Amino acid sequence: MIFVTLEHILTHISFSIILIVIMIYLMNFLVHEIEGLRNSSEKGMIATFLSITGFLVIRWISSGHFPLSNLYESLIFLSWNFSIIHMILYLGNPKNYLSTITAPSVIFTQGFATSGLSTEMHQPAVLVPALKSQWLMMHVSMMLFSYAALLCGSLLSVALIVITFQKKFSFLNLKKKRKSFFFGEMEYLSEKGSVFQNTYSISFQNFYKYQLIQHLDYWSYRIINLGFTFLTIGILSGAVWANEAWGSYWNWDPKETWAFITWTIFAIYLHTRANPKMKDKGTNSAFVASIGFLLIWICYFGINLLGIGFHSYGSFQLISN
Repeated sequence: MIFVTLEHILTHISFSIILIVIMIYLMNFLVHEIEGLRNSSEKGMIATFLSITGFLVIRWISSGHFPLSNLYESLIFLSWNFSIIHMILYLGNPKNYLSTITAPSVIFTQGFATSGLSTEMHQPAVLVPALKSQWLMMHVSMMLFSYAALLCGSLLSVALIVITFQKKFSFLNLKKKRKSFFFGEMEYLSEKGSVFQNTYSISFQNFYKYQLIQHLDYWSYRIINLGFTFLTIGILSGAVWANEAWGSYWNWDPKETWAFITWTIFAIYLHTRANPKMKDKGTNSAFVASIGFLLIWICYFGINLLGIGFHSYGSFQLISN
Protein backbone atom coordinates (compact mmCIF):
# COMPACT_ATOMS: atom_id res chain seq x y z
CA MET A 1 0.00 0.00 0.00
CA ILE A 2 2.83 2.37 0.82
CA PHE A 3 4.39 1.79 -2.61
CA VAL A 4 1.13 2.70 -4.35
CA THR A 5 0.87 5.89 -2.28
CA LEU A 6 4.45 6.89 -3.07
CA GLU A 7 3.92 6.23 -6.77
CA HIS A 8 0.75 8.35 -6.72
CA ILE A 9 2.53 11.23 -4.97
CA LEU A 10 5.61 11.18 -7.24
CA THR A 11 3.50 11.02 -10.40
CA HIS A 12 1.42 14.05 -9.42
CA ILE A 13 4.47 15.99 -8.22
CA SER A 14 6.29 15.48 -11.52
CA PHE A 15 3.17 16.34 -13.55
CA SER A 16 2.56 19.55 -11.55
CA ILE A 17 6.17 20.68 -11.79
CA ILE A 18 6.42 20.13 -15.55
CA LEU A 19 3.16 22.03 -16.06
CA ILE A 20 4.62 25.04 -14.23
CA VAL A 21 7.88 24.68 -16.15
CA ILE A 22 6.10 24.83 -19.52
CA MET A 23 4.23 27.98 -18.47
CA ILE A 24 7.57 29.58 -17.57
CA TYR A 25 9.07 28.58 -20.92
CA LEU A 26 6.14 30.05 -22.81
CA MET A 27 6.41 33.31 -20.85
CA ASN A 28 10.14 33.58 -21.57
CA PHE A 29 9.71 32.68 -25.23
CA LEU A 30 6.59 34.70 -26.12
CA VAL A 31 6.69 37.66 -23.73
CA HIS A 32 10.00 38.54 -22.10
CA GLU A 33 12.95 36.44 -20.94
CA ILE A 34 13.66 36.60 -17.22
CA GLU A 35 16.93 34.90 -16.29
CA GLY A 36 15.74 33.94 -12.81
CA LEU A 37 12.62 32.25 -14.15
CA ARG A 38 14.65 30.39 -16.77
CA ASN A 39 16.98 29.00 -14.12
CA SER A 40 13.99 28.00 -12.02
CA SER A 41 12.45 26.16 -14.96
CA GLU A 42 15.61 24.10 -15.45
CA LYS A 43 15.64 23.22 -11.76
CA GLY A 44 12.03 22.21 -12.17
CA MET A 45 12.98 19.86 -15.02
CA ILE A 46 15.61 18.27 -12.79
CA ALA A 47 12.99 17.83 -10.06
CA THR A 48 10.64 16.25 -12.63
CA PHE A 49 13.38 13.87 -13.75
CA LEU A 50 14.10 12.85 -10.15
CA SER A 51 10.39 12.34 -9.41
CA ILE A 52 9.91 10.08 -12.45
CA THR A 53 13.11 8.22 -11.56
CA GLY A 54 11.77 7.68 -8.05
CA PHE A 55 8.51 6.35 -9.47
CA LEU A 56 10.31 3.87 -11.76
CA VAL A 57 12.55 2.64 -8.92
CA ILE A 58 9.59 2.15 -6.56
CA ARG A 59 7.58 0.36 -9.27
CA TRP A 60 10.60 -1.87 -9.99
CA ILE A 61 10.90 -2.80 -6.30
CA SER A 62 7.18 -3.37 -5.78
CA SER A 63 6.61 -5.41 -8.96
CA GLY A 64 9.85 -7.38 -8.85
CA HIS A 65 10.68 -6.74 -12.52
CA PHE A 66 11.77 -3.87 -14.76
CA PRO A 67 8.80 -1.44 -14.97
CA LEU A 68 7.79 -2.02 -18.59
CA SER A 69 4.94 -4.46 -18.15
CA ASN A 70 2.14 -2.33 -19.64
CA LEU A 71 1.40 0.80 -21.65
CA TYR A 72 1.22 3.00 -18.54
CA GLU A 73 4.73 2.09 -17.43
CA SER A 74 6.15 2.43 -20.93
CA LEU A 75 4.66 5.94 -21.28
CA ILE A 76 6.15 6.98 -17.93
CA PHE A 77 9.48 5.53 -19.07
CA LEU A 78 9.14 7.42 -22.35
CA SER A 79 8.54 10.71 -20.52
CA TRP A 80 11.61 9.94 -18.40
CA ASN A 81 13.63 9.61 -21.62
CA PHE A 82 12.19 12.91 -22.88
CA SER A 83 13.37 14.64 -19.71
CA ILE A 84 16.89 13.23 -20.23
CA ILE A 85 17.02 14.57 -23.80
CA HIS A 86 15.71 17.92 -22.57
CA MET A 87 18.56 18.20 -20.07
CA ILE A 88 21.11 17.16 -22.72
CA LEU A 89 19.91 19.99 -24.96
CA TYR A 90 20.14 22.43 -22.06
CA LEU A 91 23.66 21.34 -21.16
CA GLY A 92 24.65 21.61 -24.83
CA ASN A 93 23.54 25.24 -24.98
CA PRO A 94 21.83 26.82 -21.94
CA LYS A 95 20.83 29.90 -23.95
CA ASN A 96 18.78 28.19 -26.67
CA TYR A 97 15.01 27.86 -26.89
CA LEU A 98 14.94 24.25 -28.08
CA SER A 99 13.76 23.15 -24.64
CA THR A 100 10.49 24.95 -25.40
CA ILE A 101 9.89 22.22 -27.98
CA THR A 102 11.10 19.24 -25.95
CA ALA A 103 9.56 20.09 -22.55
CA PRO A 104 5.92 19.66 -23.71
CA SER A 105 6.76 16.11 -24.79
CA VAL A 106 7.21 15.19 -21.12
CA ILE A 107 3.86 16.57 -20.03
CA PHE A 108 1.93 15.15 -23.00
CA THR A 109 3.18 11.60 -22.50
CA GLN A 110 2.86 11.71 -18.73
CA GLY A 111 -0.50 13.46 -18.92
CA PHE A 112 -1.88 10.79 -21.22
CA ALA A 113 -0.46 8.05 -19.01
CA THR A 114 -2.05 9.42 -15.83
CA SER A 115 -5.33 10.77 -17.24
CA GLY A 116 -5.94 9.01 -20.56
CA LEU A 117 -5.60 5.41 -19.38
CA SER A 118 -7.90 3.45 -17.10
CA THR A 119 -6.91 3.02 -13.45
CA GLU A 120 -6.62 -0.73 -13.98
CA MET A 121 -3.71 -0.13 -16.34
CA HIS A 122 -1.90 1.85 -13.65
CA GLN A 123 -1.41 -1.33 -11.66
CA PRO A 124 1.74 -3.43 -12.21
CA ALA A 125 1.02 -6.47 -14.38
CA VAL A 126 2.36 -9.99 -14.05
CA LEU A 127 4.72 -10.77 -16.90
CA VAL A 128 3.63 -13.40 -19.40
CA PRO A 129 6.14 -16.28 -19.89
CA ALA A 130 7.49 -14.81 -23.16
CA LEU A 131 8.53 -11.62 -21.33
CA LYS A 132 10.33 -13.37 -18.47
CA SER A 133 13.69 -12.98 -20.12
CA GLN A 134 16.94 -11.14 -19.56
CA TRP A 135 16.33 -9.45 -22.91
CA LEU A 136 13.33 -7.51 -21.56
CA MET A 137 15.37 -4.65 -20.14
CA MET A 138 17.80 -4.55 -23.04
CA HIS A 139 15.35 -4.68 -25.94
CA VAL A 140 12.45 -2.60 -24.62
CA SER A 141 14.60 0.10 -23.00
CA MET A 142 16.61 0.52 -26.22
CA MET A 143 13.42 0.78 -28.27
CA LEU A 144 11.92 3.40 -25.96
CA PHE A 145 15.18 5.35 -25.82
CA SER A 146 15.17 5.37 -29.62
CA TYR A 147 11.50 6.44 -29.78
CA ALA A 148 12.16 9.36 -27.43
CA ALA A 149 15.26 10.52 -29.31
CA LEU A 150 13.71 10.13 -32.77
CA LEU A 151 10.50 11.89 -31.71
CA CYS A 152 12.42 14.84 -30.24
CA GLY A 153 14.70 15.06 -33.26
CA SER A 154 11.71 14.88 -35.61
CA LEU A 155 9.91 17.63 -33.67
CA LEU A 156 12.96 19.85 -34.09
CA SER A 157 12.88 19.07 -37.81
CA VAL A 158 9.20 20.02 -38.00
CA ALA A 159 10.02 23.31 -36.26
CA LEU A 160 12.84 23.84 -38.79
CA ILE A 161 10.38 23.40 -41.69
CA VAL A 162 7.88 25.84 -40.17
CA ILE A 163 10.49 28.53 -39.53
CA THR A 164 12.15 28.04 -42.93
CA PHE A 165 8.90 28.47 -44.84
CA GLN A 166 7.98 31.44 -42.67
CA LYS A 167 11.35 32.94 -43.59
CA LYS A 168 10.71 32.35 -47.30
CA PHE A 169 7.24 33.85 -47.00
CA SER A 170 8.67 36.94 -45.32
CA PHE A 171 11.29 37.20 -48.08
CA LEU A 172 8.58 37.10 -50.77
CA ASN A 173 6.69 39.87 -48.99
CA LEU A 174 9.88 41.92 -48.84
CA LYS A 175 10.41 41.45 -52.60
CA LYS A 176 6.87 42.67 -53.27
CA LYS A 177 7.54 45.78 -51.20
CA ARG A 178 10.74 46.46 -53.12
CA LYS A 179 8.94 46.00 -56.43
CA SER A 180 6.20 48.43 -55.49
CA PHE A 181 8.87 50.86 -54.34
CA PHE A 182 10.66 50.87 -57.68
CA PHE A 183 7.38 51.35 -59.53
CA GLY A 184 6.66 54.63 -57.92
CA GLU A 185 5.19 54.12 -54.45
CA MET A 186 7.51 56.74 -53.00
CA GLU A 187 5.83 56.83 -49.62
CA TYR A 188 8.66 54.58 -48.37
CA LEU A 189 10.96 57.59 -48.61
CA SER A 190 8.69 59.95 -46.73
CA GLU A 191 10.54 59.26 -43.52
CA LYS A 192 14.14 58.15 -43.96
CA GLY A 193 14.55 57.24 -40.34
CA SER A 194 11.67 54.79 -40.37
CA VAL A 195 12.99 53.17 -43.59
CA PHE A 196 16.42 52.57 -42.08
CA GLN A 197 14.86 51.37 -38.85
CA ASN A 198 12.61 48.88 -40.66
CA THR A 199 15.53 47.65 -42.76
CA TYR A 200 17.63 47.10 -39.64
CA SER A 201 14.73 45.31 -37.95
CA ILE A 202 14.23 43.00 -40.96
CA SER A 203 17.95 42.23 -41.13
CA PHE A 204 18.09 41.44 -37.42
CA GLN A 205 15.03 39.19 -37.64
CA ASN A 206 16.50 37.31 -40.62
CA PHE A 207 19.79 36.84 -38.76
CA TYR A 208 17.94 35.56 -35.69
CA LYS A 209 15.91 33.14 -37.82
CA TYR A 210 19.07 31.95 -39.54
CA GLN A 211 20.71 31.22 -36.19
CA LEU A 212 17.60 29.43 -34.93
CA ILE A 213 17.40 27.30 -38.10
CA GLN A 214 21.07 26.36 -37.73
CA HIS A 215 20.50 25.32 -34.09
CA LEU A 216 17.46 23.25 -35.03
CA ASP A 217 19.34 21.55 -37.86
CA TYR A 218 22.40 20.89 -35.69
CA TRP A 219 20.54 19.32 -32.79
CA SER A 220 17.88 17.48 -34.80
CA TYR A 221 20.60 15.72 -36.79
CA ARG A 222 22.55 14.67 -33.71
CA ILE A 223 19.52 13.55 -31.72
CA ILE A 224 18.13 11.55 -34.65
CA ASN A 225 21.58 10.02 -35.15
CA LEU A 226 21.56 8.93 -31.50
CA GLY A 227 18.00 7.60 -31.77
CA PHE A 228 18.84 5.68 -34.94
CA THR A 229 21.71 3.96 -33.10
CA PHE A 230 19.40 2.97 -30.24
CA LEU A 231 16.77 1.77 -32.73
CA THR A 232 19.32 -0.42 -34.49
CA ILE A 233 20.44 -1.95 -31.19
CA GLY A 234 16.81 -2.45 -30.15
CA ILE A 235 15.89 -4.23 -33.38
CA LEU A 236 18.96 -6.48 -33.24
CA SER A 237 18.39 -7.40 -29.58
CA GLY A 238 14.72 -8.01 -30.38
CA ALA A 239 15.72 -10.38 -33.18
CA VAL A 240 17.92 -12.39 -30.80
CA TRP A 241 15.10 -12.48 -28.24
CA ALA A 242 12.60 -13.55 -30.91
CA ASN A 243 14.85 -16.45 -31.87
CA GLU A 244 14.92 -17.61 -28.26
CA ALA A 245 11.17 -17.18 -27.71
CA TRP A 246 9.70 -18.13 -31.11
CA GLY A 247 12.52 -19.97 -32.88
CA SER A 248 13.04 -17.37 -35.62
CA TYR A 249 15.00 -14.12 -35.81
CA TRP A 250 12.42 -12.36 -37.99
CA ASN A 251 8.73 -13.17 -38.52
CA TRP A 252 7.43 -10.06 -40.34
CA ASP A 253 5.17 -9.41 -37.39
CA PRO A 254 3.29 -6.05 -37.71
CA LYS A 255 5.42 -4.52 -34.95
CA GLU A 256 8.62 -5.81 -36.56
CA THR A 257 7.53 -4.65 -40.00
CA TRP A 258 6.74 -1.10 -38.88
CA ALA A 259 9.95 -0.96 -36.85
CA PHE A 260 11.84 -1.90 -40.03
CA ILE A 261 9.94 0.75 -42.04
CA THR A 262 10.78 3.34 -39.39
CA TRP A 263 14.43 2.28 -39.43
CA THR A 264 14.48 2.60 -43.24
CA ILE A 265 13.01 6.11 -43.20
CA PHE A 266 15.58 7.38 -40.74
CA ALA A 267 18.34 5.62 -42.68
CA ILE A 268 17.16 7.66 -45.69
CA TYR A 269 17.27 10.77 -43.47
CA LEU A 270 20.89 10.10 -42.51
CA HIS A 271 21.81 9.33 -46.13
CA THR A 272 20.21 12.61 -47.23
CA ARG A 273 22.22 14.50 -44.64
CA ALA A 274 25.47 12.78 -45.60
CA ASN A 275 25.02 13.28 -49.36
CA PRO A 276 27.34 16.16 -50.42
CA LYS A 277 25.52 16.59 -53.74
CA MET A 278 22.15 17.24 -52.10
CA LYS A 279 21.05 20.87 -52.27
CA ASP A 280 19.27 22.35 -49.24
CA LYS A 281 19.75 19.01 -47.48
CA GLY A 282 18.73 20.45 -44.11
CA THR A 283 15.18 21.17 -45.27
CA ASN A 284 14.89 18.04 -47.42
CA SER A 285 16.03 15.78 -44.61
CA ALA A 286 13.64 17.57 -42.24
CA PHE A 287 10.72 16.50 -44.45
CA VAL A 288 11.94 12.89 -44.21
CA ALA A 289 12.16 13.20 -40.41
CA SER A 290 8.58 14.54 -40.36
CA ILE A 291 7.42 11.33 -42.05
CA GLY A 292 9.43 9.37 -39.51
CA PHE A 293 7.62 11.19 -36.69
CA LEU A 294 4.30 9.71 -37.86
CA LEU A 295 5.80 6.26 -38.39
CA ILE A 296 7.14 6.12 -34.84
CA TRP A 297 3.68 6.70 -33.41
CA ILE A 298 2.25 4.03 -35.69
CA CYS A 299 4.96 1.59 -34.60
CA TYR A 300 4.73 2.42 -30.90
CA PHE A 301 1.06 3.20 -30.41
CA GLY A 302 -0.94 2.32 -33.50
CA ILE A 303 0.00 -1.37 -33.68
CA ASN A 304 -0.99 -1.82 -30.05
CA LEU A 305 -4.48 -0.54 -30.83
CA LEU A 306 -4.96 -3.43 -33.26
CA GLY A 307 -3.60 -6.06 -30.90
CA ILE A 308 -2.43 -8.43 -33.65
CA GLY A 309 0.72 -10.45 -34.26
CA PHE A 310 3.30 -11.89 -31.89
CA HIS A 311 3.33 -8.60 -29.98
CA SER A 312 -0.41 -8.81 -29.25
CA TYR A 313 0.35 -8.95 -25.54
CA GLY A 314 1.29 -5.30 -25.90
CA SER A 315 -2.21 -4.15 -26.88
CA PHE A 316 -3.02 -1.87 -23.95
CA GLN A 317 -2.56 -4.74 -21.53
CA LEU A 318 1.04 -5.67 -21.12
CA ILE A 319 4.08 -4.30 -22.83
CA SER A 320 4.25 -1.58 -25.48
CA ASN A 321 7.72 -1.76 -26.93
